[in-house]
Amino acid sequence: MKRTGQTDPSFSLPALFGRGIDVARDLARDFARDLSWDMTRGDARSGFGQAGAGLGTIGPISRESAFHVPFEKTIGQAMPGKPAMYVPQKLVTDFRAYSGIRYKDALPPDPDGLVLGRLGALEVRLARTARDVRRAQRLRYKVFYEEMSAVPDGPARLARRDMDSFDAICEHLLVLDHDAGKMVLGRRKPKVVGTYRLLRQEVAQRHGGFYTQGEFDVNGIIAAHPNLRFLELGRSCVLKPYRNKRTVELLWHGVWTYILRNKIDAMFGCASLEGTDPTALALPLSFLHHNALAPDEWRARAVEGRYVSMDRMAKAEINPKAALQALPPLIKGYLRLGGFVGDGAVVDHQFGTTDVLIILPVSVISPRYVEHFGPTANRHAI
Repeated sequence: MKRTGQTDPSFSLPALFGRGIDVARDLARDFARDLSWDMTRGDARSGFGQAGAGLGTIGPISRESAFHVPFEKTIGQAMPGKPAMYVPQKLVTDFRAYSGIRYKDALPPDPDGLVLGRLGALEVRLARTARDVRRAQRLRYKVFYEEMSAVPDGPARLARRDMDSFDAICEHLLVLDHDAGKMVLGRRKPKVVGTYRLLRQEVAQRHGGFYTQGEFDVNGIIAAHPNLRFLELGRSCVLKPYRNKRTVELLWHGVWTYILRNKIDAMFGCASLEGTDPTALALPLSFLHHNALAPDEWRARAVEGRYVSMDRMAKAEINPKAALQALPPLIKGYLRLGGFVGDGAVVDHQFGTTDVLIILPVSVISPRYVEHFGPTANRHAI
């Protein structure tokens, strides 16, 4: 769901300035595009009137409705299933994400239940402070940009952190190593070695939708299950020396504990295969299409304009063993749990990946994994 440099301070004027330049550039581009669109219709609008679509099913805000929002021009891509974010909201959210400060409804519901599990010196818990969020962003930068092939924008490069607006509305799961890290005032500060980003449906509905909606239209599966509570998983990464069964198991234990505590019914999120050439990824993509495609009621499709077919090889031509070896461990882990994939893939050029949608209803999770972590998440309990 996507390298180490200097330690960034809690406030970096160059990075904030860079963020301002990016936002100003986006505003100018979108203003010119919308003005051009308006002129071609011969229908100049003042921007006043009734607000457009609501977020009952997290729908997109069309260009029509965008012009009816008083003094709150929308920015961002107008993608199917992805609601635009209003300018004032985006500016505030970007600043919060940069600072690590989250909206109140994105803070852990139970401040006394932050720690979700332990395994030796490792601990899995939810981020408590803005500083915790910045530490997660720093780890993501190290993995995605320094180790892998993601291309940072100006603010990320200056701050040495992977940041986006969704950081301000998500909860952040951290794995910490209490035997590593720097000594500060005679005490060892635990090292963040793994992270996961969690976004509850009710929070997404209040703040413009899910990250996944930029690539996949999940409206259908949400509308088809109105009584279920959804959770988006994303930005998963583990520091290279810790990529072992021990760390990954504790990370998954944290997710499972969170699911039980928050009564989550279904999870989804983007998972990535390295590379941006779907032809070179024909084997794993075709394997997923033929062997893990979601049933109709759970099948979300890649957004129009970004859709890449996964059906690139006939099923008879696929070597299952070779295909499984070509799949990233995270995707194989989802499949073992009982997860499905959506219809189509999306190429993410910024991160140098080809993304698939993972859908995992809690009801289909293999019983042996429920028993492994414990039906009450007691395997690595505190």
